[in-house]
Amino acid sequence: MSRLFPIINIVIDYFLFVISIYFSLWLRFNGAIPSNYIDIFLHSVWFIASGKIIIFYLLRVYKIIIKFIHTYDVINILKANIISTLFFGLIIWIFRSEKFLYPRSVVIIDLILSFLFVTGLRFIEKFILKPAKSPDKYKREGVLIIGAGEAGSMVLREIRNHPDAGMNVAGFIDDDKSKLDMSIGGKKVFGDRNKIPDIVREYNINLIIIAVPSVSQKEINNIVEICEKTNAKLKIVPSTYDIISGDVKFEQIRDIKIEDLLGREEVELANKEIEEYIKNKVILITGAGGSIGSEIARQAAYFKPKRLLLLGKGENSIFNINLELNQKFKNLDIEPIISDINNRSKIEDLFKRYKPAIVFHAAAHKHVFLMELHPDEAFKNNIIGSLNLALLADKYNAERFVLISTDKAVNPVSVMGMTKRIAEKIIIGYMSKSRRTKFVAVRFGNVLGSRGSVVPIFKDQIEKGGPVTVTHREVKRYFMTIPEAVQLVLEAGGVARGGEIFILDMGEPIKIDDLARKMIKLSGYIPEKDIKIKYTGLKPGEKLFEELVIDNESVSTTEYEKILVAKPEKIDLKNILSQINKIDKNLYKYNKKEIKKLIKRLI
Repeated sequence: MSRLFPIINIVIDYFLFVISIYFSLWLRFNGAIPSNYIDIFLHSVWFIASGKIIIFYLLRVYKIIIKFIHTYDVINILKANIISTLFFGLIIWIFRSEKFLYPRSVVIIDLILSFLFVTGLRFIEKFILKPAKSPDKYKREGVLIIGAGEAGSMVLREIRNHPDAGMNVAGFIDDDKSKLDMSIGGKKVFGDRNKIPDIVREYNINLIIIAVPSVSQKEINNIVEICEKTNAKLKIVPSTYDIISGDVKFEQIRDIKIEDLLGREEVELANKEIEEYIKNKVILITGAGGSIGSEIARQAAYFKPKRLLLLGKGENSIFNINLELNQKFKNLDIEPIISDINNRSKIEDLFKRYKPAIVFHAAAHKHVFLMELHPDEAFKNNIIGSLNLALLADKYNAERFVLISTDKAVNPVSVMGMTKRIAEKIIIGYMSKSRRTKFVAVRFGNVLGSRGSVVPIFKDQIEKGGPVTVTHREVKRYFMTIPEAVQLVLEAGGVARGGEIFILDMGEPIKIDDLARKMIKLSGYIPEKDIKIKYTGLKPGEKLFEELVIDNESVSTTEYEKILVAKPEKIDLKNILSQINKIDKNLYKYNKKEIKKLIKRLI
């Protein structure tokens, strides 16, 4: 049947064009068409209608799937009508014969009528082809859309295009008072956000969709707090950053994630400055399979580096990011490398062969509790591995070396924090020694969604029915989304002069207890009633509060709003390297307690 539709439409359109020309004459002469124009009509109509059909065919009007007809298709039909009208006028001008001499007004009237006839036919067909709705099924879930703007209207359209989803839109909420009692697609704008609880009760709303992708994070949080006073489920349309096409699709309407509430305002990237130092350069990313390393690879790839070296110890994670980037950036030279950063000879071979200009060092052992159990591994990976890379970057004249550091390196009490602080000292020390390489560190807190962070752990615990484990009621941490952290890392790399520690503005720290409760609520449960919260006590190496600045560091602003810079104390590189080498040579002679003491002495 679908194959017959284009043929049927061609035949029907032909007769519609004939009728359109006839009625154009009829309207022009107020229902009394002179006999000479009847002759002109009978002589020429077949030729003009056939020409229009050919134009419509060439402009792919007959390729439109009627069931999914869209605004774009209507514009295409209008375009075909305008061109066919020009064809009509051209025929009259070329032949200038009495047998083709229509009044000019007929040509204009025909443009309007033929467009209305052809478009009307398509929408009648769409209505016929639309499956019959079962009232019981499709009015099962009442929907309220927050945002009576472009995104909101797109959501309404997508819901209507997916009747099988079982949603029935009751109306809209919008803070714009000028939209009150107006309607979009036949659906009323009830009022501002304060009306949400009343509307949910009055219209039996089961689902609220937040469709305001361009508002601030603070506003989203406020809307969510109001919605949480109801029993309705919550979904959200992604931010404008995420909607690449500029068009909301049904599958993009998703559950609210904690990242939507804890993430901050989108960073406006200094693209020009980043491109200047990355374009046509060989970029080495260590830990490229991890949360931060893989995101650095994704974002750096957009700035057209000469080659991207993806270095990591885990083959699966490197395989995955390599595959992803090869699919997205088909012309980019990408080299996956499986190696431990402690393998000095292999890393040196890499520097010799590829001569990386920029090094982003994200490889690290970062789990605080595990590093308390295995301080030798923290020493080897976070200290010796960083030393190997810094030494080789200096030896082979890399332009920039960016160490990804952590807030746990500030006044550290854990092995992980202490080893990262020593890595910072190595980088600062190498700046005074290096002739060409700009060594810098970028320090920030937890990133949402990274492997091992509390967010995925809490998600897993909630899915299993609890309990959700929190170490302490008062423990606080800084949080930032992975893309935002990496954007700022790339900007810091551009502003680097060498020897700085850049500190990312993490906003206000968040209580982990509040985070757990918010995640339980977003999952549709009541904290302590449906999902229990269990307090386990601080683990070895953990602090109640993390800091971003060491007491003796002087901090100043940079040209970028969310990046601060600390001018650290001078480092005696020769002395610290001598101590590191002594520990390294005898590492396996020491027990865990002794290794921890030696690491602490290095601070």
